[in-house]
Amino acid sequence: MGSLSGVIQRPLMAAAAVAMASVSADFPAKLPTEQTETSTSSSLLESNSSLVALMSDSKLANLSFVTRIRVPLPSFYSSVPISGRSFVPHQLCSSIASSPLMVNLYQSAELAKASKPAAAFQESIPIPAPVPDVLYRWHLPEPTALDVSDCSSAKSRTVVVLLGWLGSKQKHLKRYAEWYTSRGYHVITFTLPMVDIISYQAGGKAEQNVDMLVNHLADWLEEEHGKNLVFHTFSNTGWLMYGAILEKFQKEDPSLMERIRGCIVDSAPVAAPDPQVWASGFSAAFLKKHSIATKGFASSSESDMGASVGKSEVSQLKPAITEAALLLVLEKFFDVVLNLPGVNRRLSNVLGLLSHEQPTCPQLYIYSSADRVIPANSVESFIEKQKRSGREVRACNFVSTPHVDHFRNDPHLYTSQLTQFLEDCVLTCCKHS
Repeated sequence: MGSLSGVIQRPLMAAAAVAMASVSADFPAKLPTEQTETSTSSSLLESNSSLVALMSDSKLANLSFVTRIRVPLPSFYSSVPISGRSFVPHQLCSSIASSPLMVNLYQSAELAKASKPAAAFQESIPIPAPVPDVLYRWHLPEPTALDVSDCSSAKSRTVVVLLGWLGSKQKHLKRYAEWYTSRGYHVITFTLPMVDIISYQAGGKAEQNVDMLVNHLADWLEEEHGKNLVFHTFSNTGWLMYGAILEKFQKEDPSLMERIRGCIVDSAPVAAPDPQVWASGFSAAFLKKHSIATKGFASSSESDMGASVGKSEVSQLKPAITEAALLLVLEKFFDVVLNLPGVNRRLSNVLGLLSHEQPTCPQLYIYSSADRVIPANSVESFIEKQKRSGREVRACNFVSTPHVDHFRNDPHLYTSQLTQFLEDCVLTCCKHS
């Protein structure tokens, strides 16, 4: 498949212009951040950066698989404890070592992209440089969550892979990662810059990044027997990344598919290349908080919010004129792009695998009738097909919460669904005990 960057440049510039007009017209004073926040300009800068390892010896000394990760590690900060959790490097080549980031590495080992040298490093008094976003980050279990029980041991041998939504960054996945690590799981948070998705080409940046993650997961699983994976995907972007990972597993080592113990699908899927869905997703990523996709439905009956939630009457909102124009431009654009032979063939392969060749592990679908990006009926239709194929499937309709915003709006229900699913379907030793 040839590069799409030339094909999509003009319509996306037009779409971006509409998005900017919408934001500047409705919110001239300030642009607060939200869960769906993204920055295409920062992603463009990040995509040209190389990876660098920011690791703490004290936390990774017992993880020998890290030394076999097939990614370039141009610089390694060998740390020396000074007091408490403070660390300084042997060589004063960066002021990052003295920043709060190095303190936080006690809990999170990062594989980061290197930032370009700043002029501040040449000054007599070093000034901390901004830390760029990363493709993926490894989060270690919290020590307080570990004990000698069989269930705790099973959790420590499980990696939960969080695959972010379109435009998401590491900071957006942090809350989810902290919930899992507080319960004794290893976690990897993975995001793709939007520019890599827009400029997708076979063997290009996006696929290279997925290959890097697959190699990392394979190294983890090869360390010893009994290690497993759980995938937690967000929106159609995370779900499609999950399909690409499964495809790599099948080609390189089909036995890796058997190590997947569960899949949690948040705000997905639409199992077809639907231009309207893609337009809604990109519109939400462009407009961020100002998109109607971030607004839930005002429910008139919020009782009985269980796994089988009854339907409630909801109030409908309509997009602003500028957002409606943006949606129209994007929908026309994706109607052309998604029907290009190469793009359609690639998507069809991944979607076909997700529809018919998923692992036999249990699945949990979290969605909402108020989702303006992923229609609830599409999710429910896919769930029924998975059940008919013999899969063990659970589902929870949150009814009134916006796209990929269910955890923030109803954390109690969200975490209770995760806990029950993990204990019943993933950690069978907990159920037996």
